[in-house]
Amino acid sequence: MLISALHQRLITTQTKLSSPMLQVWLGLSLSFSILFAWLALQQALSGQYVVQDDARQHVFWMQRFQDPDLFPHDLIANYFQSVAPIGYTTIYRSMAVLGIDPLFLNKLLPMGLGLLTTGYCFGLTLEILPVPFAGFISSLLLNQNLWMKDDLVSATPRAFLYPLFLAFLYYLLRRSLLPCLAAIALTGFFYPQYVFVEAGILILRLGHWQRGKWQWSAEQQDYHFCFLGLAIAGFVLLPFALGASEFGPAITAREAKQLPEFLRRGRSSFFVDDPLDYWILGRRSGLLPGSLFAPLTLWIGLCLPGLFRFAAQFPLVNQIRNQRLLLQMLLSAIALFFAAHALLFRLHLPSRYTGHSFNIVISLSAGIVLTLFIDGGLRWAKDLPRARWKSAIALGLTGLVSAVLIFYPTFVPQFPLTAYQTGQFPALYQFFAQQPKNIRIASLADEVGNLPTFAQRSVLVANEYAIPYHIGYYRQFRRRVLDLIQAQYSPNLNTLKQLIAQYQINFWLLDPRQLSAEALAKNRWLRQFQPVTDRAVADLQAGRVPALQRAIAPCTVFKAEPLQVLATDCIIKLLEPKFSGS
Repeated sequence: MLISALHQRLITTQTKLSSPMLQVWLGLSLSFSILFAWLALQQALSGQYVVQDDARQHVFWMQRFQDPDLFPHDLIANYFQSVAPIGYTTIYRSMAVLGIDPLFLNKLLPMGLGLLTTGYCFGLTLEILPVPFAGFISSLLLNQNLWMKDDLVSATPRAFLYPLFLAFLYYLLRRSLLPCLAAIALTGFFYPQYVFVEAGILILRLGHWQRGKWQWSAEQQDYHFCFLGLAIAGFVLLPFALGASEFGPAITAREAKQLPEFLRRGRSSFFVDDPLDYWILGRRSGLLPGSLFAPLTLWIGLCLPGLFRFAAQFPLVNQIRNQRLLLQMLLSAIALFFAAHALLFRLHLPSRYTGHSFNIVISLSAGIVLTLFIDGGLRWAKDLPRARWKSAIALGLTGLVSAVLIFYPTFVPQFPLTAYQTGQFPALYQFFAQQPKNIRIASLADEVGNLPTFAQRSVLVANEYAIPYHIGYYRQFRRRVLDLIQAQYSPNLNTLKQLIAQYQINFWLLDPRQLSAEALAKNRWLRQFQPVTDRAVADLQAGRVPALQRAIAPCTVFKAEPLQVLATDCIIKLLEPKFSGS
């Protein structure tokens, strides 16, 4: 009796929204999404100077929406604004008009995006296996996967991909043409690269292999969806194909191989000698995302293809439908993966195409497999000859699976993974925020990457903004870094003054600990800029004192240990003879 009641509640096939059991499982799915987002939001609101890591690139410049005078003639801000998708920019701009600060909105969006992702994942699962419990498991696993990395929490363009791509898949299976086309258009406005994956899925749905032969689809709707979907895809991608960016074109593979930034220890490491690392495991070049089996319970999703051979033991497998979509997602993503490799870097990074699709496929598969296992286990328990063991086995099996699913994150360090950065120098940010809005700060200190976000002031360069995929931007950026290294470590005061005049520097943020040969030689980022860095190390080892070090005492206007702020107008007034004879 108990087993039958439990079985009926878990494995009900009621899929109407008015169904009480569906509402229960959907409500639980949304509740876990809210819980994970709330844990992240607590971190986000834990202090005044807290920002998500990627928001330092993709959101800082949006402070212009509330104050257009910020970041005037700023290369970095202009570049990141130019590469931001129009839909993504519109969301933040619209909220800024209503008085919502972009950086604050960045902290709120993950909860809403998570709820949309959960709802569409739940619905999509029901289109494959019409069991609300399966929708709950799949959405829970996908939520755990998303909160074990910083995609969703970043509220950057890739965070919008998950609800939009899932919406496309859901409406595609529901045969809802207009919502499906709208999802394609919105994907293009928020994450244009993934429109190619959606287009590939539409093409693959025109036919399938059957008994060794290609069979064209007999469903007219497949052709309607395909041709209209491709038309929408072409429409939204046309501006990207024809548009000429002031920071373009994309760097070529040949050019990238000449830059240390793209080699093994580079800032944007891509080209490595190990074929396994390059083609399979590489963060940017590899087929498989590092988060594919996080949580580890996702491994069970690999069992799905084999379960179709055991319909007698797992009869619920007979209710699976639309399973070809999972294969179509994989094939389309893999095709784009190889296309991105062939066209480096015009389609951006190859791993971006397989990473998101694989995470969704494995979450859906794992949810379905676990549902099949629980259904099979409960059926097996009901058939046991000894009644007294039936309830114990049924409850034990269900309880074990539920406990593993629900409590798994408690054993994961730093769950949820948010990558929130907390500023350690509030007084420094306040000092710069009080300066004129048109100042420019030069620095090689790590902290300089936080200044545009926390102080709303322009910087000459920072490791955070060393993104080398567009030569029009990175050629200028790299030249700045080379000039800055040369000036900071040069014993010649005139070299320092020339840089200040050339780039109109107002303040120099200095970490005196960096003015040593050992510190410079160990700086992984600066080691990429040869031969300038090697010459600077050689000068320091030879005892040549950087002119900047001699300017510390007379020109320091603010201290935030160990950092010191030097006024460049003071440096300009220094006389070379005062530092001669070193």
